[in-house]
Amino acid sequence: MRILVVGRGGREHAIIWALKKSPKVSQLYCAPGNGGIAHLAECVPIQEHQFEELSQFAIDHAIDLVFIGPDDPLSAGIVDHMEAKQIPVFGPRKNAAIIEGSKVFTKDLLKKYNIPTAAYESFENYDEALAYLHKQQMPIVIKADGLAAGKGVIIAATMDEADKALREIMVEKVFGESGNQVVIEEFLSGQEMSILSFVDGEIVRPMPAAQDHKQVFDNDKGPNTGGMGTYSPLPHIPQSVIEEAIETIIKPTASAMVKEGRPFRGVLFAGLMITAQGPKTIEFNARMGDPETQVVLPLLETDLLDIVLAAINGRLDQMDIRWSNQSAVCVVAASGGYPASYPKGLPIEGLDRVEDALVFHAGTAQTDSQLVTNGGRVLGITGMGATIAEAREKAYAELDKVRFEGMHYRTDIAKKALV
Repeated sequence: MRILVVGRGGREHAIIWALKKSPKVSQLYCAPGNGGIAHLAECVPIQEHQFEELSQFAIDHAIDLVFIGPDDPLSAGIVDHMEAKQIPVFGPRKNAAIIEGSKVFTKDLLKKYNIPTAAYESFENYDEALAYLHKQQMPIVIKADGLAAGKGVIIAATMDEADKALREIMVEKVFGESGNQVVIEEFLSGQEMSILSFVDGEIVRPMPAAQDHKQVFDNDKGPNTGGMGTYSPLPHIPQSVIEEAIETIIKPTASAMVKEGRPFRGVLFAGLMITAQGPKTIEFNARMGDPETQVVLPLLETDLLDIVLAAINGRLDQMDIRWSNQSAVCVVAASGGYPASYPKGLPIEGLDRVEDALVFHAGTAQTDSQLVTNGGRVLGITGMGATIAEAREKAYAELDKVRFEGMHYRTDIAKKALV
């Protein structure tokens, strides 16, 4: 089979790495790809939002499957566009991708179907939002309604911080149109947990649970990022809690989407908080997580292509999906200044010395002579081992061999699992 993966990050590198293992795959393309992906697939200079060019490429190159990686094209309707041209494509249609594209939609859906989530109110009017905010207790969570590259969620510890966040989102429009509406919701405390699931309508096949580290600095300090590292499985969280989250949140949400006439087909990402009252929903994403994909797919023993084809063809319920009992830990190496502004084009050294870990490129580019940085999150180093401790040790030992100017990373990824 000839496959086109759309995207350019660490998630897409991990997807291509997994697809490359399938004996059914004869040719892999990635649009636009990155410096690391270029070693596994032919990179095509077409951007994720160029639907017409992507579909024409798929037709011209007799592509058998298009796998959509990132959120933006899904929310903009790339799957509907491909389906209209009879191109086989994996990902949710636009009317289902709204589960990530609008936080107001998702909160209202959860409320309607009594699915556990934080208490909230949503607003289109800044003055009304401000008046409501000033009656709430701190800390509090303020979310831009639309997509904001993983940065549209602000946890405010004080009223001053909350006022600033609300003003930036709704008045100064730092996230553009995404801030036309906001959700103000109660702060949930507890352990965060991510569960990605292959979904086809009512059929939900969960992957092993993972835990992301969103804040840029150790001990969950500093601003939110797209994710500074992750690990799977979660030995310190009882399997009964994971099962409760699947049965009370993920499966009911998939069913709710079907009832709403928005059946979800693709990978549904549940961001969850394990509170004293049980698991509650923080958010849903309409695609694989980044960097969660970089620890979950290395644990997958079943052919990823077989699972995707089963979901597309309505046979997901018949799939025997097997997972390794190993552990995986991914540490992200980021550019100096990230998640604020950062330089690009800095030489990356030492990757040829990494022997005992997987390297997933997130923000890299290949020049004529060398690999250089080309994003905020540059690399994800994934260590594998019999335990989280062993996987973590490998990830950090191998990361220590890599260098680029300004490189920074968290030193406490997966520490919560070692307590």
